[in-house]
Amino acid sequence: MPGIDECLLEAMRLPGARGAALVDWTSGLALGTVGEAPGGDHETTAAEAAELARMAAEHGAFAAQADDGQPPVEDLIVSNHDSYHLLRFVDTSFDSSVFLHLWLGREEGNLALARIRLGEMAARLVLG
Repeated sequence: MPGIDECLLEAMRLPGARGAALVDWTSGLALGTVGEAPGGDHETTAAEAAELARMAAEHGAFAAQADDGQPPVEDLIVSNHDSYHLLRFVDTSFDSSVFLHLWLGREEGNLALARIRLGEMAARLVLG
């Protein structure tokens, strides 16, 4: 079972990966980062991504609570002209307030593969 650093390094092995982070969406703090950050600053990127994650997780239109206790939102995908941002929520034993953020180059990356692999990583991630 991988920890934060191992998980982020595994994410960076995905084709087209530019950067990755584990972010606490309640505080906006990066718990771990690797690679590049959009705009060059991991902490700013973490805070801005956390705002987006918080909005999706708390907004009723997107966050209808599942009956099985799973987080209501699995992931978010934001695309722009040259890249994708994939935010994958991590189900934890405490409060499930963290997500993996993968910044993926559009030309080199495979969004479908990245989404599947990030989901697998989130399921195996050990926090603590």
